[in-house]
Amino acid sequence: MKLILVAGARPNFMKVAPIVRALTAAQGAGASDFAWRLVHTGQHYDHGMSKVFFEELEIPEPDYHIECGSGSHAEQTARVMVAFEKVCLAERPDAVMVVGDINSTLACAITAKKLGICVAHVEAGLRSGDMAMPEEINRIVTDSISDWLFVSEKSGIDNLRREGRPAQDIHFVGNVMIDSLLHQVGRIRHDPTSAAWHTERPYGVVTLHRPSNVDDAPTLRGILEAIATIAATLPVVFPVHPRTRKKMDEFGLAGILGGAAVTLVDPMPYQAFLDLWKDAALVLTDSGGLQEETTALGVPCFTLRENTERPITIEEGTNVLAGATKEGILAAYESFRTGTTRRGRVPELWDGKAAERIIAVLGSHPCRRRATI
Repeated sequence: MKLILVAGARPNFMKVAPIVRALTAAQGAGASDFAWRLVHTGQHYDHGMSKVFFEELEIPEPDYHIECGSGSHAEQTARVMVAFEKVCLAERPDAVMVVGDINSTLACAITAKKLGICVAHVEAGLRSGDMAMPEEINRIVTDSISDWLFVSEKSGIDNLRREGRPAQDIHFVGNVMIDSLLHQVGRIRHDPTSAAWHTERPYGVVTLHRPSNVDDAPTLRGILEAIATIAATLPVVFPVHPRTRKKMDEFGLAGILGGAAVTLVDPMPYQAFLDLWKDAALVLTDSGGLQEETTALGVPCFTLRENTERPITIEEGTNVLAGATKEGILAAYESFRTGTTRRGRVPELWDGKAAERIIAVLGSHPCRRRATI
């Protein structure tokens, strides 16, 4: 099978990395019929930052750099589709594998499907129920046209069956993000000099980037005020996303954190950031992947959103849906301080072997679709 793997933004890199390792290991053992190419769409278009992530995650230099850059959702999606079609026509793959829920995921899935190429979606079936999220639209459309649906948690199976997808297309394989996480934790433990944060005191970590949180001044104000209040009893490290920093300055809100025990730092490479939050007493985030990663390592997490497409992190893991209001966040923090939040457990198949299962499924469940190119 000739396979194209697509990565477009930093979370994609973490999801593709274990698949690359699994393919490489299978080829090295002489047990693989796969030939593969890696495409970087450049949706996260800072080449320097992307290069760092590829190096840290041990991913080879991509075979193709599309460099779609920024722009509106329509502009970005259209640029990826036009460029990716040329890649498909040049490579003539049997299958295209997309991961996650960004614009590149949708664009490459549609392009491949219209050329009659089989599509595999890794992290299929996740649903927030919030159609105001661009990612939710990307998930639903990508899943509707994919031939292999690789599911990370059992809610994904239920969602896909409810949407009419046949059982034979759905494969519960576990979570490739956790594959990457466990691999990187192992590397850090073998190299303690890589530690990003040296302190014996408990501390919290914040990440904040979603437009619904940072583009609305009252919402952002409430979140920052909650962080400042929390920092009075739990010092906080806050790697500030460029979008968030820009909005804090634009709305005149940067001073809210000025007198608090909040350390503002620039965005961090994946391994350094992992080394920071893995020992945190609490993580506050509006990220999707970090909800899963904190659950896998047993780190308490507050999700600063009104919904989540990863319900297993709440039902079984360490995640609490705190909302995006000052009152909701501080109520969750009071429960945390009094010890009434649960410990959680690691969900089924989050064992670091999801990528191996994906490769096994691709080899044993071939797609019968015939490409038109």
